[in-house]
Amino acid sequence: MPVSHPIPFLSAGFRPMFLGAAIWGAVSMALWILYWTGLTGWSPSWDALDWHVHELLFGYGAAVLCGFLLTAIPNWTGRAPVSGLPLLMLFTLWLMGRAAITWGAAQPLHTAMALAFPLLFTLVATHEVIKGGNRRNLPIIVLCALYTLGNLLFILGANETSLIQSNTLLNSSGLGARIGLGVMILLISLIGGRIVPMFTRNWLKQHHIPGAPPAEFARPDAAILLLSATALMLWCAQPEQALTGIALILTGCAHIWRLSRWQGQRTLREPLLSGLHFGYGFVPLGFLLLGGANLTDAIDPLAGLHAWTAGAIGTMTLTVMSRASLGHSGRPLKSNRLEQVFLMAMVIAGLLRVISALGVAPVPMLHSSACLWMLAFALFALRFAPMMFSPRR
Repeated sequence: MPVSHPIPFLSAGFRPMFLGAAIWGAVSMALWILYWTGLTGWSPSWDALDWHVHELLFGYGAAVLCGFLLTAIPNWTGRAPVSGLPLLMLFTLWLMGRAAITWGAAQPLHTAMALAFPLLFTLVATHEVIKGGNRRNLPIIVLCALYTLGNLLFILGANETSLIQSNTLLNSSGLGARIGLGVMILLISLIGGRIVPMFTRNWLKQHHIPGAPPAEFARPDAAILLLSATALMLWCAQPEQALTGIALILTGCAHIWRLSRWQGQRTLREPLLSGLHFGYGFVPLGFLLLGGANLTDAIDPLAGLHAWTAGAIGTMTLTVMSRASLGHSGRPLKSNRLEQVFLMAMVIAGLLRVISALGVAPVPMLHSSACLWMLAFALFALRFAPMMFSPRR
C-alpha cells in the first residue's frame, strides 16, 4: 500500500532495512575475511566465529525479515505501513545492535541493545497482523518469535554467562544458531512456496510463454512444510543422529519434487525470477548435505550449512529485496545489466562456498565466494540506494 511521506526513506520498511542489510552484508563479510587472514587489528569481544555466524544469521537476516514483513503486512491487512518515527526507531535499534555485537563487550547492556530490535520488531509485526485481522499469517509471527528466541540463546551462549556456561549446545554451531537457521529455512519454504510459483505463473502469462503453468499450493505442499518442520526440529534437538539424517534426506527429496513443479527452467531469461528458483534450489541441497553428513564422514556438515546460508538465504533474500525495491518504488519488474550481474554473483558465491566446504580447493573457493558475496551486496547498494531516498514513481 503506497503512502505519501515527507521523508521517502522512512515511508516503508523495505527502504532503510534492505539498504542497511545489503551494506552490512558486504561490510560484515569484509571484516570476517580481514580478521580470518590477519590483515586487521580488529577483534570482536566474542569468539570470532560466533560473531560471524550471528551477524549474518541474526544481523543481516533480521534486517531482511523486518524489511520484508513491514512491506508485506500492509498488503495482507490493508493497514497503512509502519513509517516515520516508529520505522526510524526500529532502524536505529538495528544499527545499535550491530555496534553492540561488533564493538561492545559481552555484558548485559550490550545484550539488551542486541535484543531490543528483534523483540520490538516481533511485537510490531504481531500488532499489525492482529489489528488487521490477518490470522492466516499468524504462523509467520510465531516463527518470528522463535527466531528471536534463537537469537537470545545464541547471545547468552556467546556471552558465556554463568547460568549456561556448561551447556555446550549454546555456541556458534549450537542450539540458538540451529533454531535461527531452521526458522529462516522454514520461512523460505513457506513464503517461497507462495511467491515463487505465483510470480512464475504471472510472468509466463504476461510474456505469453506456452506450456503448463506452475503447480499451485495444494495438500502436497502443506505436507512438505510439515515434514520440513519435523526434520528441522529433529535437527535442532539431535543434530548428529542417524534418524535426523534420514529425515533431512527425505525432506530434501520432497523439496526437489516441489521445486520441479514450478517451471523454473522457463524463467532463465529473467534473473529477478530465476533467482528465486536458484535460491530455493539451495534448500533441498542443504537438507541432503546435512543429512548425508549424519550418515557418512565423507561430507562436512559445513557444506549443508552454507548451502542454506550463503546459498538459500543469500540468493533468496537478495532476489526478493531486488523485486520488492523495484515494485514498491513504482518501477517495472525487469532486471537491468547490474541486477543480472549481482544476482548471478550471489548464486555463484553460494555454490563456491559449498564446494569449498566439500574440500575442493577450499581456500581459493572460500575467498572467491566471499568476494562475490561482497560484490553482490555492494552492487545492490549502488543500484538501489538512490531509489531508497527518492519518492515512489
